[in-house]
Amino acid sequence: MGPPPGSKRSPPKKRSSTTPTSIRSLEHDTLCIIFSYLGLFDVVRSSAVCKFWNEIIKRSKLLQLLYLKQQRRSSRSDFSEESLNVYLEELAIEHQRQSLVQGSLHIDQWKGHSLGVDQCRMKRGLVLTGVGDKVMRLWSLESYKCIEEYSIPDGVPLVDFDFDESKIVGLVGTRICIWRRNGQRSIFPSREGQFMKGSCMRYFDPEAVVGCEDGTARVFDMYSKKCSRIIRMHTEPVTCLSLSEDQLIISGSSLGRITISGLSSDQRVATLRPTDSTGIKSLCFNPVSHQVFAGTTAGYASCWDLRTMRQLWKTRVSPNVVYSLQHMRSDTSTLVVGGIDGVLRVLDQNTGEVLSSYVMDHDTSTRSGYTHGVIERKIGKRLPYDYNIDRIPKTVRPPITCLAVGMQKVITTHNIKNIRMWKFNNLRELN
Repeated sequence: MGPPPGSKRSPPKKRSSTTPTSIRSLEHDTLCIIFSYLGLFDVVRSSAVCKFWNEIIKRSKLLQLLYLKQQRRSSRSDFSEESLNVYLEELAIEHQRQSLVQGSLHIDQWKGHSLGVDQCRMKRGLVLTGVGDKVMRLWSLESYKCIEEYSIPDGVPLVDFDFDESKIVGLVGTRICIWRRNGQRSIFPSREGQFMKGSCMRYFDPEAVVGCEDGTARVFDMYSKKCSRIIRMHTEPVTCLSLSEDQLIISGSSLGRITISGLSSDQRVATLRPTDSTGIKSLCFNPVSHQVFAGTTAGYASCWDLRTMRQLWKTRVSPNVVYSLQHMRSDTSTLVVGGIDGVLRVLDQNTGEVLSSYVMDHDTSTRSGYTHGVIERKIGKRLPYDYNIDRIPKTVRPPITCLAVGMQKVITTHNIKNIRMWKFNNLRELN
C-alpha cells in the first residue's frame, strides 16, 4: 500500500558498496559445495564467469583435485601446472569437436547494418562486422548490443579489416586507416600509405600486411605509418593472406598458388605446388600443427604441412567458391568451412572428412527484443551426408561470405543486412 495522499515518500536507503565479510564467507562456502558437484570442464567454465568465482576455484584447488582424480582413473598420479594446462586444452578441443559434430544447434540472427556486409572478425567475446556498409560495428556476443561504431571515410570503399583491444586497422581504398577504440581516426599519409589496389589485409601488431593486385605484399608499420617492405609473392594478383606469430606471411593467388615469406624478407622463400589452376579464395594457418588450409574458387578445401611442404588432403566441400574457413585457436581437430551454397560444414583437420553439415531451418522461428532491435532465433538443421541441398530455398541459405569460430559458436556474414550466430550445445550438457 502506498503512502497517504500529499505525503512524501522517504528516499530509499543506499546499500553498502561493500559486501560484509560474513556474507562473502557464506557465499564462498556455498559456492565451494556447488562447484564440488561439477565436472572438470564445467569448473573451468565457471572460473571464467567472474573474478569472485575464479578466486574461489583457485583457492579451493578444485581444478587440481578434479585433475588428479581423473589421472588416478588412468593409473597416473603425477601433477604439474603444465600437465594440467595441457589436459585442459585437450579437454576443450574434444568438447569443441563433440559440440560441432554431434551437438544441438540454434541460430540467432539480428539486423546489424542498413546495407549488406560480408566480413567479420571475432576476438575476446566481441565481433567486428563491416565491408559493404559505410560503417563498421563492434558487437558484444553476450548481449548482441552494438557497443562501438566506426565510420568509413567518404568516397572510398572498405576492403578488409582486423582489430585488437586498442584499435581497428582497415584497408580503405588504397590506404591504411586506423580507428582507435577511443574514437580517434587516422589515415596513413598518401606518400607512405598509398599503393597498387589492395585485395586483402591481415594485421599482427605492430605490422599490417596488404596483398595487392600486382602480386606484392606490402608491410606497413603501425607506429611510424610507413611501408617498411615490399615482398614479391606472385606474378599474378594476391587474393588472400594469413599471418603467423613466428613472422610468416602466407599468400594465395588468383592462379591457385600458395607462397610463403618471412616478414623480415623481401622475397618469397617457398611455394606450395598447386594440383590445379583454380584460384585460392581463403587461407588460414594453424601454428600448433603447422598446417595451412586453403579454400578455392572451384569449391575445394585443401591442407598442406609446412614442415614437409606436401599436400595432406583435398576435399570438394562446395559446388563453387569457398569464401571462408577457420578453426578455433589451438584447435587441431576441426575446421569450419563456408561457401557459396550457404551450408556450414565441419571438417576433420587431419583427413579432410566432412563430419557435419548445417543449414538454418526456415520453418521454425522465435523473436525476442533487445536494445537496438530484434533477435530472431532459428533451429539449426543437420543435413544427411547425401542430402540434395537444392531442396532448401536459397533465401534461407545465402552464401557464407565470412565466418569466425569460437568455443561452441560460429559467427557468419552473408552479404545481407543480418549477422548470424550459430550456437552449438554439447549433448552432455543437456543430459
